[in-house]
Amino acid sequence: MKFKNPVLSGFYPDPSICRVDDDFYLVTSTFNYFPGMPIFHSRDLVNWDQIGHCLTTEEQLPLERAGNAAGIYAPTIRYYDGTFYVVTTNVSGKQNFIVTATDPKGPWSNPIWLTEWQGIDPSLFFDHQGDAYITGTRSYAANEPVGIYQAKIDVKTGKLLSGRQRIWESTGGSDPEAPHLYYINSKYYLMIAEGGTEYGHMETIARSDHPFGPFEACPHNPILTHRSLNHTIHATGHADLVQLQDGSWWGVCLGIRPIGYPRKHHLGRETFLAPVSWVDGWPVFGEKGRIEEEMEGPALFSGYKSKPSKHYTFNGTKLDLDFNFLRNPDETTWSLNDQEDSLTLFGAATTLNEHDSPAFIARRQAHHTCTIETLLDFTATTNNEEAGLAIYMNNKFHYELVKTNDNGSPVIALRKSIADVSVIAQTKTINSDQVILGVKADPYQYTLYAKEIDSKGTIVDEFELGTAECGMLSTEVAGGFTGVYIGMYASGNGKASTVPAQFKWLDYKV
Repeated sequence: MKFKNPVLSGFYPDPSICRVDDDFYLVTSTFNYFPGMPIFHSRDLVNWDQIGHCLTTEEQLPLERAGNAAGIYAPTIRYYDGTFYVVTTNVSGKQNFIVTATDPKGPWSNPIWLTEWQGIDPSLFFDHQGDAYITGTRSYAANEPVGIYQAKIDVKTGKLLSGRQRIWESTGGSDPEAPHLYYINSKYYLMIAEGGTEYGHMETIARSDHPFGPFEACPHNPILTHRSLNHTIHATGHADLVQLQDGSWWGVCLGIRPIGYPRKHHLGRETFLAPVSWVDGWPVFGEKGRIEEEMEGPALFSGYKSKPSKHYTFNGTKLDLDFNFLRNPDETTWSLNDQEDSLTLFGAATTLNEHDSPAFIARRQAHHTCTIETLLDFTATTNNEEAGLAIYMNNKFHYELVKTNDNGSPVIALRKSIADVSVIAQTKTINSDQVILGVKADPYQYTLYAKEIDSKGTIVDEFELGTAECGMLSTEVAGGFTGVYIGMYASGNGKASTVPAQFKWLDYKV
């Protein structure tokens, strides 16, 4: 049966996978979002359910004033002797660390800091003799020669048990990174990403009789790349391998789906799946290193179990796992207990323009074509107070549709912030406390609108505020490594607000 790529759409980059009997687990990067590192479970490699986050406390994930390209990079998940291990880098603190759990749903341990290990993209490997190895990039701070580095490690203490060695220089592509070491058919295989995580991205591999090499490069490298192709999928790489119970091999990798010309992608780097075949003792992804939006699935896959549309309510004690904060949240700015069946936001002094923690709770935009709506009950008392729906790429590139105050009159306003320019594109005076704010997305633009609701809950007026280009929020324009988030927002614009903004629900429709 055929499946559709990506298997995790939206901002889910740098996937790493492991198998435990019939169960598969996968983690991805999260950069400056909190909680960090979502963990997914699957039985068929196509249907993935998020079961938690690996980093749920500020002690595990300090992100104070983290930049747009900071935070959590490229985790690796492995399972050994009853314990799950995830190793990653918090670039904000320039430190690598390991967290562990016996149950992948959590709780996960506090970090085991790897003070002796520098660089990014760390990976763990447990060999058949019980030894553990850590593999990663060169240390940029120490100005080490380009290549992939490795050492033996005590995973319980984080201490190195051998010297740090450069084990492979790569095939010559820029930015050799994201290494994973495997032991397959009595050989050690070292698979890495090269070419940078943009349009020249590729996956290469080498092998050796010993974990520290010397490594022989695959004669048909790269084993995965979409560089220079006229294709709907680009920038494939940063991959990980997994073997199924039936002996077949599969790989997960990141990729992008750019739109238009010049190409632009705003959903972020996504998680793709591909079969892996072996040719003369070397793995090859997909068809000669290429993957498609529709491919024949693993034998385990018998069809899709759920639809991507989702209606979120706020009648519980926890937020849905789909939601994230920017950096560590200010707990005084949000509540699920302030009013029954509502998410309450109190506008922070900070806004989306700053490297700080705004009152912003959002989910990934995961589809080029989708509609997001939320029901808001809010009355601003000053011109500074606002609450509504935000479409966010980073602190310099975002759009907001907000209810605010204009010299005593309640209005709906559409703001566009692009680089160092921020403008109110449109406003409309309304009479109601409650409004439905909506964003209709297609691959090229957002259409922003509102529905005014009277005291009986009846929609009495519906109007558009305007459109905004998706391409302005793309990585090619806005920069960074993340993707677009859409969600609920409130701000006092320089002064913390005590006026509650009550969000009753949020709809994500595909």
